[in-house]
Amino acid sequence: MPRFMRLAIRGALIVVLILSAIAIWKREELTRLMAVNSLFNAEKIVHNFSHMDEAFLNAPISRGPGNVSDLVNGKSIELPSAVNDWIKARNVTSLIVLKDGQIAFENYFLGTGADDRRISWSVAKSFLSALVGILLADGTIASIDDPVIEYAPLLKGSAYEAATLRNVLQMSSGVTFDEDYLDKNSDINRMGREIALGGSLDDFAAGLKDSFAKPGTVMQYVSIDTHVISMVVRGATGRSVTDLISEKIVTPLGFEKQPYYITDGEGVAFALGGLNLTTRDYARFGLMVAQDGHYGGQQIVPKAWLRASTRVSAKTKPGYRKYGYQWWIPAKGATEGEFFAHGIYGQYIYINRPLGVVIASNAADRGFKNEGVGATNIEAMRLIARGL
Repeated sequence: MPRFMRLAIRGALIVVLILSAIAIWKREELTRLMAVNSLFNAEKIVHNFSHMDEAFLNAPISRGPGNVSDLVNGKSIELPSAVNDWIKARNVTSLIVLKDGQIAFENYFLGTGADDRRISWSVAKSFLSALVGILLADGTIASIDDPVIEYAPLLKGSAYEAATLRNVLQMSSGVTFDEDYLDKNSDINRMGREIALGGSLDDFAAGLKDSFAKPGTVMQYVSIDTHVISMVVRGATGRSVTDLISEKIVTPLGFEKQPYYITDGEGVAFALGGLNLTTRDYARFGLMVAQDGHYGGQQIVPKAWLRASTRVSAKTKPGYRKYGYQWWIPAKGATEGEFFAHGIYGQYIYINRPLGVVIASNAADRGFKNEGVGATNIEAMRLIARGL
């Protein structure tokens, strides 16, 4: 064999060995990246949404040593046929309806079960809002009109330098961020890859330099604003969101199964959408909020904060919903005390305080972005609430 061929073969073998070594070294990151790329595939989405810990770095949230709080069965209801049609059309995986604090309906679909810890997506934002209210009440955070850089100095020089905590609570930072979940090159999907590859969400937020509006002048939904809230919370307390949520919310509510957060490579909670709970535990949180922050004989979240959070305050663009502090309010026909937490692909905690109704619903709806779906979902929940 000629010498040049032997050298070529040897070189090729060296390249193969190097690539193999890199593949082994980065195996976990590559596995997570592959999981992200197939997360929403039709044949996998239902399983994935109940098993996010198989695909991402994560951190357990201690539920504490206390007993599980009771969810009492009340008078059961039959769902209207239109709601049953909605469940099928929207790939609903779980549905719990509480009336006056008691279970009126509970069921699980598409092969899922009561023990599944389901991904919250942006329903997690409302949990973080509640945590902010607790920290304001105890003086850890002085005011929602404080600049975010007062608590998160890493953001100096970023597009967030002029933003206040109120601005990011209202999704009104004015920071340029593409939230198109269906565009693989959007900022929200780049952020997802950052998490999969073990990157830093704090650095990702600090790396955003462009703005489209002055903070506070217009509401535009950008999920990275919620990560900035988590940076403020961590900066104010010197503690992780995981520990704080455990102490301030999960333990007092007596969750039945240990939740977890998806995390970045630094162990920082993906607080804008990475919370995983059973649907019953989503319902417990919703019931606490419906009861003005009171649950199990304790005032867990200040009433005044919840009332302020769930009223329209952001300068929302026309649509079927308006915004408060990380909570949504129906734009049409909403009564005082009707509001909801919402996550992509069909995750909801709907609350109608005057009717005494809390609905926790999870789904794997790949058509969630289709015209009119969001409004249809709210109308389905209103139909349930009004029929009780």
